[in-house]
This record gives sequence, C-alpha cells and structure tokens, in this order.
Amino acid sequence: MTDKFKAIVLNQKGDNFLREVKSLDKNYFGTGDVSIKIDYSDLNFKDAMILKNGGKLIKEYPRIPGVDFSGTVLESKVEDFKKGDQVILTGCRVGELYHGGYSQYAVVKKDFIIKKPEEINTKQAMMLGTAGFTALLCAFAVKAREELLLGEKVNEVLVTGATGGVGSVAVMALSKLGCNVTAVTGKISQTNYLKELGAKNIIDRKDLESDPKLLGKGLWDGVVDTVGGNILANAISQTKHSGIVAACGNASGNELNTSVIPFILRGVKLWGVDSIEVSKKRKKFIWGEASKLIDFSILEKSVKTVSLNELLEIFPSMLEGKLANKILVDVNK
Repeated sequence: MTDKFKAIVLNQKGDNFLREVKSLDKNYFGTGDVSIKIDYSDLNFKDAMILKNGGKLIKEYPRIPGVDFSGTVLESKVEDFKKGDQVILTGCRVGELYHGGYSQYAVVKKDFIIKKPEEINTKQAMMLGTAGFTALLCAFAVKAREELLLGEKVNEVLVTGATGGVGSVAVMALSKLGCNVTAVTGKISQTNYLKELGAKNIIDRKDLESDPKLLGKGLWDGVVDTVGGNILANAISQTKHSGIVAACGNASGNELNTSVIPFILRGVKLWGVDSIEVSKKRKKFIWGEASKLIDFSILEKSVKTVSLNELLEIFPSMLEGKLANKILVDVNK
C-alpha cells in the first residue's frame, strides 16, 4: 500500500459542515497500536446522522467517520496482532471520538479490534456490521431464558422492524436457533423475503401501534424489539411468563408506555442491548457464532455495494427511510 490513501473527511468551519473524499498521507493519524488496510465498511443509521451534520456525536474536527470496518493488519506494535491478521471493528466510538472506517487505512488501539473468525470473510463481516452484531446479541439474549435462567424452551419469538438491518438478521438467527419467528413490518410487500429469512408468520406493524393493555394475551416466549414506542409496550404486554424482551432501538419513539404488571405477574425480563460497550470476550463469542446462524447467500440479496463517493450521495436516503438495501461500503472501489 502506498503512503497515500482515500478517506471521507468531515469538517466544521463556522456554520459550514463539510464532507468530502480526500487523499491523505498515512501520517494523518497519530500513534496507535495497529495499522490496518481496510477492505469494507457499511452504513448504519448513526453513520448517516454523522454524515449529515455530525449528529452531535463528533466533538473534534476534522474526523474520518464510519463506525465499522474489516480489513487486514499491515503493522502491529502489540503481541495480540501480527501482519496479515484479518480483523473486525464495531463500536468503541470509532467514527465519532476516533477516526473510523470510511477510509482505505486506519490506525487503532488494540482493544478496539478482534481477529475475524476463519469461517467468514471480511466482506461478510461488514454485511453484518454493527446491525448484524446487535441482532446476534439480541438473539442470544432471548435464548438466555432457557440457557441462563434454565426456563422452558424458547419457541414463539416476535421480531419488530423485521426488514431493517437488525431485524432481518435477528429473524434469520432466531430461525436457525429453532424458534418460530413472527416478523413485524410496515413493508408487507417484503413478506416473501422475510419468509426466505426464516419467518413463519408476518404481522403488520399497525396491529401493534395502539395503546397497550396492562396485560395482553401471552403470545411470545421472547421478543427482539428494534423500534421502541407502543410496539415495544404491546410486545411486553403480550410476552409469556419468564419471557425475555431484548430492546435495542427507538425508531418509533423513546417513550415506553407500560406498567409493572407484566414484570411482577409474569416475570417478564426487559433486556437492554448495547453494541458499543461490549467486552472483547463477548465480541469474539458472538462473531464466532455468525457462520452457524447466518446464510450469507440469502442476506447478500438485500446488499448494495457502494464506493466512498457513492456513499456521500446515498446516505440521505437512509435518514428518509427510503433505503431498501443493506449498504456495504467497498472503500477501494
């Protein structure tokens, strides 16, 4: 790799917010433990907010955005990694507090990365990215009913926002784990795709948007909720005794209109899922399970690959809810 590399650089000058693909020198970065040639990144909602105006998440400029990436180690100052190791980075506030993945090159702290499992490649890792990683965290949270709490088998599972980046992977993973998945979506036209992912039943999200009962009919052994609001409140009300509701999103709102009744009469557990502050041990476990739970040939049908320049044109569509695809960023395209 030459001493020059391409990256998206964000800058704030007065009231002007700037975003452009620039050619930079490797000495652009300060000191770090591991130097990496990046293969792929992806587009998350947080990335789109940052690309628009910093999303109130970037504190210092200029900044290279991109909260995820995968690639190959070029140089390492630590024993944990060596030249040629393929690695994955998600979370850790990269792309916000630190330079991120919309670049052909990165220098990061060793604690930010893990070695990629041999069973998947760097492209597949970013087909999942933070969204897929979060989905797998949620799937294992739901399964904790039987594995940690030693409860009854998890059979009936509800996944909200099922056509989204988290929801679609959760549908597939939970199906592979042996659950009967009911997918909630506002895009009924995507029914065939959801069934291909493994969903047994499809529910229109309108059916869960009304104010919830204190305690609804118990329908679900577990729930993966990606949207929040009344949909989450209804899901909690409909969860069976000892069921686990894994919550990781707020697309339908930050407020939660519920009561203590499902928690004290049915022992329902509300399990918050955060994908940023996750231990390396847990990251390694989750990524190690990905190849067993994900059919990448199916997932790839919903993936669109773009260059850094194309990313700058397409990211507003995510903020407007108009993207039908998972966006994979080939930084070398």
